[in-house]
Amino acid sequence: MANQELSEQEIVRRNSMQALRDRGIEPYPAAEYAVTGHSKEIKENFKDDAEPREVSVAGRIMSRRIMGKASFVELQDADGRIQVYVSRDDLCPGEDKDMYNVVFKKLLDIGDFIGVKGFVFRTQMGEITVHAKEITVLSKSLRPLPMVKMKDGKAYDAFTDPEQRYRQRYVDLVVNPQVKEIFIKRNRIFNSMREYFNSHGLMEVETPILQSIAGGAAARPFITHHNALDIPLYLRIANELYLKRLIVGGFDGVYEFAKDFRNEGMDRTHNPEFTCMEVYVAYKDYNWMMRFVENMLEKICMDVNGTTEVKIGENTVSFKAPFKRVTMTDAILEHTGFDITGKTEEELRAFCKEKNIEVDKSWGKGKLIDEIFGETCEGTYIQPTFITDYPIEMSPLTKKHRENPALTERFELMVNGKELCNAYSELNDPIDQYERFVDQMNLADKGDDEAMIIDHDFIRALEYGMPPTSGLGIGMDRLTMLMTGQTAIQEVLFFPQMRPEKKQAKQEEEPGEENK
Repeated sequence: MANQELSEQEIVRRNSMQALRDRGIEPYPAAEYAVTGHSKEIKENFKDDAEPREVSVAGRIMSRRIMGKASFVELQDADGRIQVYVSRDDLCPGEDKDMYNVVFKKLLDIGDFIGVKGFVFRTQMGEITVHAKEITVLSKSLRPLPMVKMKDGKAYDAFTDPEQRYRQRYVDLVVNPQVKEIFIKRNRIFNSMREYFNSHGLMEVETPILQSIAGGAAARPFITHHNALDIPLYLRIANELYLKRLIVGGFDGVYEFAKDFRNEGMDRTHNPEFTCMEVYVAYKDYNWMMRFVENMLEKICMDVNGTTEVKIGENTVSFKAPFKRVTMTDAILEHTGFDITGKTEEELRAFCKEKNIEVDKSWGKGKLIDEIFGETCEGTYIQPTFITDYPIEMSPLTKKHRENPALTERFELMVNGKELCNAYSELNDPIDQYERFVDQMNLADKGDDEAMIIDHDFIRALEYGMPPTSGLGIGMDRLTMLMTGQTAIQEVLFFPQMRPEKKQAKQEEEPGEENK
């Protein structure tokens, strides 16, 4: 703080902070401030013919109009904004007018937190307002807020730069109230999903974040080290294998909202830390899970938006069940004319080369087919569509298709051109599972750093017997994007991962003499 270059406004605010202390007013008091009313409910419950209601409100000063002996302040609390009327003689009924003339008019700034005790009335302009009888300073703001200026109906100096908004989300939430609504809806999505699962008798559980084997998905993990045990550990890329262990242990249905971590690229739909919900239900298959998912998403959309339709950019997406179902083979055939049935790795590579689809030499058939689908088909599915029956090479944890052993009983749900969720009839044959893990290790030997490692304890668990089970994983951040009409994952994460600030990065590269 001592070496920080302060702006003129920051210097003025620090001087005001000291001036408050010089008058015996603590700018950061420790005592509780009893709030008896909030902006939204005060307005909703106001009645013109009722006795004036005494209230105590608290919040941040967002604007004020000082007009000599009287002033108006706009106070922002957790629910919105409410106007406060401040009269010098009401605030300072005695001879000493210092609280109004000096403290209120000169030492308080936009952004400061204050408490106001008074009564509610309606002004001649018709606005429901709190008439202040007492004002308490609760917290002094030492940095000015980026306030939006309006002229001729246009906004100027708005806090709209994504780099600033995501890095300083605390400011974004203060000055852009529509952003807060996104996160309120995110909370409703989680609550709606929990209600749905609980109504089906499923139990919420917790599984380890630090794992000795990064299993359950094909992804590059973050690696850390446990000093006491002197072993490497991984931040989980998925919680699938632990949840299936619980099905082995006798639970009929479990689910978890998990923080997962994947050491991969960042873009508008990917963040290295993300929230994934996984659910596993015994004695069910992927056909049952498709019905379960479409009914769940219809419910969530209604709970959050009051309708089954959502506007996302130029697209209107309907979550009204049932959803369309298309096999992976038919999807690729429809969009490319190429039938992947029975094709060798060499034939798949030749097709990718013909279509200018970039592939890695370490990839096997599964990743080649996945890339073909991603490049030629995925973006075309705007309305919710289940892509089903994936080739076995793409699904090392999935049960073979009951009618075609070259396929698996798997589906992914595509919405607005992106994958939203992934589900299987879970593989519960331990010998088959071990052989699939071996195939994955062979890919790892060829250089595929996303191939799965053999989890011997998971194989051991399957050898004790796991009932027929269906499992589902759904990206909660992408679901929130869809339900709120957002096109960037950063808009639905409070604090998305960011590159270091240039000033900070420079300081790290060029440490001061005392750090050398």
